[in-house]
Amino acid sequence: MSTNLRFGWTTGACATAATTAAYTALLTGAFPDPVGIVLPKGQTPTFALARESLGGGSAFAAIVKDAGDDPDVTHLALVGAEVRHGAPGSGVVFEAGPGVGTVTKPGLPLPVGEPAINPVPRRMMREHVARVAAEHGGTGDVVVSISVEHGEELARKTWNPRLGILGGLSILGTTGIVVPYSCSAWIDSIRRGIDVARAQGYEHVAGCTGSTSEKVAAALHGLPEDALLDMGDFAGAVLKYLRRHPVPRLTIAGGIGKLSKLAHGHLDLHSGRSQVDLGFVASLVDDPALAGAITGANTALGALQVCQAAGVPLGDLVAAKAKATADDVLRGAPVTVDVVVIDRAGTVVGRA
Repeated sequence: MSTNLRFGWTTGACATAATTAAYTALLTGAFPDPVGIVLPKGQTPTFALARESLGGGSAFAAIVKDAGDDPDVTHLALVGAEVRHGAPGSGVVFEAGPGVGTVTKPGLPLPVGEPAINPVPRRMMREHVARVAAEHGGTGDVVVSISVEHGEELARKTWNPRLGILGGLSILGTTGIVVPYSCSAWIDSIRRGIDVARAQGYEHVAGCTGSTSEKVAAALHGLPEDALLDMGDFAGAVLKYLRRHPVPRLTIAGGIGKLSKLAHGHLDLHSGRSQVDLGFVASLVDDPALAGAITGANTALGALQVCQAAGVPLGDLVAAKAKATADDVLRGAPVTVDVVVIDRAGTVVGRA
């Protein structure tokens, strides 16, 4: 990936900057603009305020999130913080404002009923509240309400509803920085999905490459929605996390193209980072003439159609090799794997 891509800022960094500005204004009557913060690894970015208001015993500041060149669902979202004085000795109390979700299922790094503000952003905000209090003579006892404009609508494009985070987005970030195309939020959602499934006591989860394979896996096994992992291209993320946090059974479901990559040993199934190797697919059959026809096919789906016409179960062969790859990555973890291969219409064309 090009090093010319711009880095961005997490919702946690934006919430911290907004909280810092609002608490400063609550104590001094003036908003610092731009407002500077210190990130967990020592970087010191500054943020321009998009909105500010002061009065009635509270202060509000908001920042437009810049995700850089990452295709982040929250890019350009308005992240706000309202700060008001709390009870003596209460410390920093967090509330979910409009557009921020609330945790409703166990298994996440926050208790049920808490605002979906992750541990690292909470720590960052507490540290910055303490700094502002020390500088301007405050107690540091505050109620911080974090909001994201249109957050409830944006959350429908994320895993939050399935994870039991209702009413809006999560405030995320461990470094404060968004690395373009790192897909860290997606991979974190996969991990949280496994955590929630384990906390629910589920013994069977499914990692699916897309919505069609997800419907097939759910129908085949009668799985509830929160046992379905939106694996996408990140087969490796699912398998490596299950290796450390096992669930007794895993179904991997996907199209013939992506699962032929897994069969070949690729753990990232994105078209830009791994390719279907028809030579490898051809090596799965014993018939030299059929192997030649597979090599000459344009796509994995074309290879499947060639084999179907010849009565050769290419889908089963791909599924078996994909299962072998998964078992290798799991390294003996107590997870039984089955693989379901489908075509574009959602018809099962192979299993192992």
